[in-house]
Amino acid sequence: MTLRRALAEFVGTFVLVFGGVGAAVIAGEQIGFLGIAFAFGLSLLAMAYAIGPISGCHINPAVTIGLLVSRRIDAGEAVRYWVAQILGAIAAAGLLLAIVSARKAGYDAGVEGLGSNGYGAHSPDGYPWGAVFAVEVLLTAFLVFTVLAATDRIASVAFAGIPIGLVLVLIHLVGIPVDNTSVNPARSIGPALFTGGWAIEQLWLFIVAPLVGGVLAALLHGALFSGARPVDSEESAVAA
Repeated sequence: MTLRRALAEFVGTFVLVFGGVGAAVIAGEQIGFLGIAFAFGLSLLAMAYAIGPISGCHINPAVTIGLLVSRRIDAGEAVRYWVAQILGAIAAAGLLLAIVSARKAGYDAGVEGLGSNGYGAHSPDGYPWGAVFAVEVLLTAFLVFTVLAATDRIASVAFAGIPIGLVLVLIHLVGIPVDNTSVNPARSIGPALFTGGWAIEQLWLFIVAPLVGGVLAALLHGALFSGARPVDSEESAVAA
């Protein structure tokens, strides 16, 4: 069962990175920010229903740390998930590079970036590291809070994949101009390893900031949902 869950996380992260980063690298000029944002969101939505019943579909170390802080997963399983997620992202980035390198014009990951995240000179709109750090913490907190809330015991868990996928679309619409959007250390590690140079030097931010955001989201979720009960239909009508 443990191996099966880790394998599910590997597969899910592979699909997320290949689908999202692949859309940016292969078709980014044609589909624009909106298309890339939906590629990430739809990849996550699909995997939520495909592997969610097996592993919970974290496919993101920041989500896993949020669930760890929330005591929904133990430390040993969290480490196994992190390893599987990172390996899945590396495999996806490697396959993507092999595919785009085969095109007639070729592809130089060191020059073109392979969808790597960056700040300063490597930010699409030139944002400095401090602004990028703040954006990554905030956007990751949005994502992880949504995951925790949508899968809480008082939520309609059967529909959890929909808000989770949609919030990732929203996050990318905000974050792509800033740093190509990470909110997922595994997503950043995969392309960075093949890009090398500046992508490796700046990788620390896209590991640390999302993990901080994941922890903050878990703390916020705990504060809001601890002891909470579902709002009944009468209360909902009053609130509306």
